[in-house]
Amino acid sequence: MSLLLQPMRVATGSADERGCLVFDSDQRLVAVLVQLSNEHEDDAGYWFYEVGFGPMDGPDHPTFLDLDAAQEWITERMAKVRNNLRTHPSTPGASDWLP
Repeated sequence: MSLLLQPMRVATGSADERGCLVFDSDQRLVAVLVQLSNEHEDDAGYWFYEVGFGPMDGPDHPTFLDLDAAQEWITERMAKVRNNLRTHPSTPGASDWLP
């Protein structure tokens, strides 16, 4: 699966405004990543999984060293979500996420 990243400023309410919208291969917005500012000291420059949409939403909000690592994690998570929806096709919205 290929992802498309679109740079975007995000109104986070802090100095962490540099972000990326993450789209899947069907051009659906699946997540927003935000680069952590110097306010985060040791984590400055890392990318934070700010929010996921639909089945990509959840309690996990990891940080990543770079955008490549973030894309890898998102791709793996999307594969798990799709696999789960295949085994539970009655989940609301499942048909929107299955090829």
